[in-house]
Amino acid sequence: MTDTGPERRVSRRTTLKLLGGLGAAGTVGLAGCTGGGGDDGGGDDSGGGGNSSGGGSGADGISAAWIYISEPGDLGWSWAHDQGRKAVDEQFDWLDTDFSSGVAPADAERVTREYTNNGYDVVFGTSFEYMDPMYNVAEENPDTVYEHCSGYRTRENMGRYFGRMYQARYLTGVAAGMATEADTLGYVAAFPIPEVVRGINAFTLGAASVNDAVTTKVRWTNDWYDPTVEQEAAESLIEQGVDVMAQHQDSPAAVRAAADADIWATGYDAPMAEFAGDNYLTSPVWDWEVFYAPTLEAVRSGEWSSDFYYDGLDSGVVAIDDWGEQVPDDIVSEVESRRSALRSGDLDVWAGSQFSDESAQFRFQEMGSYVDAVEGSVPN
Repeated sequence: MTDTGPERRVSRRTTLKLLGGLGAAGTVGLAGCTGGGGDDGGGDDSGGGGNSSGGGSGADGISAAWIYISEPGDLGWSWAHDQGRKAVDEQFDWLDTDFSSGVAPADAERVTREYTNNGYDVVFGTSFEYMDPMYNVAEENPDTVYEHCSGYRTRENMGRYFGRMYQARYLTGVAAGMATEADTLGYVAAFPIPEVVRGINAFTLGAASVNDAVTTKVRWTNDWYDPTVEQEAAESLIEQGVDVMAQHQDSPAAVRAAADADIWATGYDAPMAEFAGDNYLTSPVWDWEVFYAPTLEAVRSGEWSSDFYYDGLDSGVVAIDDWGEQVPDDIVSEVESRRSALRSGDLDVWAGSQFSDESAQFRFQEMGSYVDAVEGSVPN
């Protein structure tokens, strides 16, 4: 097959003959999804059935490709998606999978086209920056299914997916608000886009819910993965007196910096206890198999439809990692109580904030300012 991008790797569990084209479109949406095809809307918080059709004809076997912004490695955003890919590759003997890693946004359209031209039934674009390139390719290839992670554009044959990671962020914030002695939290942030701002705000709201004196200081790195820059940002925050660290990058650099400074830390995407030692609280983590497995089954059965998957703690697509060994029992107890309330719907992360009356669409794709307890303002 044609090389599809930097550091291309192949996983093949079966010798199924790849089937080109998907034929007639299905009309049944995935449960708990919202949105519709050809629409930039954000849906609502409660979920509901999508009604746009496209994809799948019930073929005996299908092939799926994933495009990653970085190397999967041993942890991080791409690692979490690749864990989901590996899980479905192991689970389904009718599935062939492939992936390309380290694909720059400028190269995403070419890589997506090559997977399409090579007969892949489904292509998953796992970075926000891949949204427009995938949207362009989808228009010209109505018989291929495309799924884009974290964006807001859809077509009849292009869905979108994410998870309510802000719920897990809120829980780590509760832990941070109880653990801090300085009442000052640090957050090493990637790009000033709604996804990242939403996480900062949820984290801070969780902390403020148990500590009304707490504030969060933010340092932006404008990268998803640059350990040197991330470490420098974390060290800058530590010099300003923060005693709990949070982050939104693939590397554990901020966690390492916190450990070196003997302050509490939370990671992101993957378990990061090994890098924090006794200073580890927990991490917000993803389990993408929860989304990938039913999506691929829907494509194979001809029941896939374009929609917006946006589940939370109750589904398991987002979670928090195991607790660090030194985390006090009162923190664990309080967070577990809040986790139960979030799962049941009895607790709303945004209640009482300036975002409480905003639509889910606004919070998903337009949130661009901080809640009161975050210092400074979001960069333009």
